[in-house]
Amino acid sequence: MKQRIFTFLVLALAGLTACKKNDNNLPDIQQYDDQQIQAYISANALTGFTKDQTLIGDGATGLYYKLISPATPGSGPDSLKYQDQVSVVYTLKSMDGKYVSTDTIANHYNGFLGYMTSVNTTTGFYFPVGAQLAVHNLLKYPGANIQVLIPSRLAYGVRGYGVGSITASGRIAGNQSLDMYVHVIKDQAAYDDQVIKNYFTANNLTGYTKDPLGFYYKVVTQGSGSVGEITQYSNVSATYVGSLLNGTNFDQSSQTTATTLTPYSLIDGFKTAILKYGSTGTSLSLFIPSALGYGTAQQSAGIPANSVLHFEVQIASVTQP
Repeated sequence: MKQRIFTFLVLALAGLTACKKNDNNLPDIQQYDDQQIQAYISANALTGFTKDQTLIGDGATGLYYKLISPATPGSGPDSLKYQDQVSVVYTLKSMDGKYVSTDTIANHYNGFLGYMTSVNTTTGFYFPVGAQLAVHNLLKYPGANIQVLIPSRLAYGVRGYGVGSITASGRIAGNQSLDMYVHVIKDQAAYDDQVIKNYFTANNLTGYTKDPLGFYYKVVTQGSGSVGEITQYSNVSATYVGSLLNGTNFDQSSQTTATTLTPYSLIDGFKTAILKYGSTGTSLSLFIPSALGYGTAQQSAGIPANSVLHFEVQIASVTQP
């Protein structure tokens, strides 16, 4: 009889424990994240968001999303698979406002969708798993873009991201949900061309001509030499500045000191421009799409994958080998 009473008490206590949320009756992490996101939506007067009900290991994802420009299924490639290579432009903000990374010129990714959460060995950045889920499950097709509110458990968790104290501007604190914009590019050439045109409009730049190869050029100063004197193997003494469209110079070493260039060794856009339009004394301004620059490869000089490049070039002299 005593044994039966003891067993009953143990089972009763176990049942009471299972019904209790936690010792302090506080919300669990899913509830905490949802409250954080709801407060963010309210504080920023966001509209048009849907809560994702896709199930993962511990329940629904808890993502909130808004398709800004959805792609039309059937009008292009099949829906995105994890083994597909994608070109992504993104922005990222923590909901406490302490981390903001909204430079779409710098924020590029090119690689397999399934590797988005892998650490970039150059920058140390990696996408939160919530972003990868949003692209795969919600955005689905290249050519579309999405704003997604990512709960902390699918972001950088309790540890956060970055180094330094939790008050550092370059750090995402633990248990911070995120506001992320993601655009998966369908046609990189068309995207680059539009980026260049937008830059011209924003900066009131005129007088540029689009070469049939795809880059834009402007002869700022007509040279004293003859166009055509530069060949693939000419020695071209020039000063130049290379920059991204956010103003970041990736090659500053040649701003004042002339460097000898040989066209055959240059990126396609730069090479073709000086062969077709350059001569002794010519100054050129160039805007080069990524396919005629460094393409999908991220460069150690701080050039992200699929970057449009801007060059200002002054040709001092041309000699033949």
